[in-house]
Amino acid sequence: MKPWKELGQTDTPDGNDMRLTERDGEYVILVNGQTLMSSRAHGSEESLATRACGQLATVERPRVLVGGLGMGFTLRATLDLLPPDAVVTVAELVPAVVQWNRGPLASLADHPLSDRRVRIDVTDVGFTLRANPGRFDAILLDVDNGPSAFTSLNNCGLYDNAGVAAAYQALKRGGTLAVWSAWDDRKFEQRLRFHGFNAQSDRVRARREKGGSKHTIFVGLKPAHPERTTRSRR
Repeated sequence: MKPWKELGQTDTPDGNDMRLTERDGEYVILVNGQTLMSSRAHGSEESLATRACGQLATVERPRVLVGGLGMGFTLRATLDLLPPDAVVTVAELVPAVVQWNRGPLASLADHPLSDRRVRIDVTDVGFTLRANPGRFDAILLDVDNGPSAFTSLNNCGLYDNAGVAAAYQALKRGGTLAVWSAWDDRKFEQRLRFHGFNAQSDRVRARREKGGSKHTIFVGLKPAHPERTTRSRR
């Protein structure tokens, strides 16, 4: 068996070691030596895009925010669902990840960063959320391993009460928040409801073929009318 080849290395903003490796056509991003993502398992990222953007094909100039670039699979699936006049903002905190997606990872998802609808924002997606109230028709969060942080504890701020409230405010009425997670998290689903979302979660395959592990997609719909918003304090 061939050894893994290192294609890139960087430090995350909070000092974790991040590396891009490749072997026999499989690409893996590691954080502190542990696998964060692999190019062989991206079926759940495509499910994330479908749940967030499946109704936007006929919307005029939809605006979408993708939090977390990864290997580009979520962005590619999102672009494939949107009309030609869409605007997709990608917020990615680690500059090297953007560079890798323009270089060795570019062909994996058919060069999504070359699409004219894409705008890259090298920043914390939490900042983008707070800076754009009422702007987006859909928000996709594919950051870290979801509400239970893996790469950085700072990412927890996306999924706590303040983060969910910011996502709610950044959406237009009737907009959709979709969150990728490696695990189920009932408390997070309840948090979505507390902040006004009509929420549900679905378990989906990590790979498109049968078998293998499953991931969770949380979906929160911002009601189209304010009077329909309900909050539960249980």
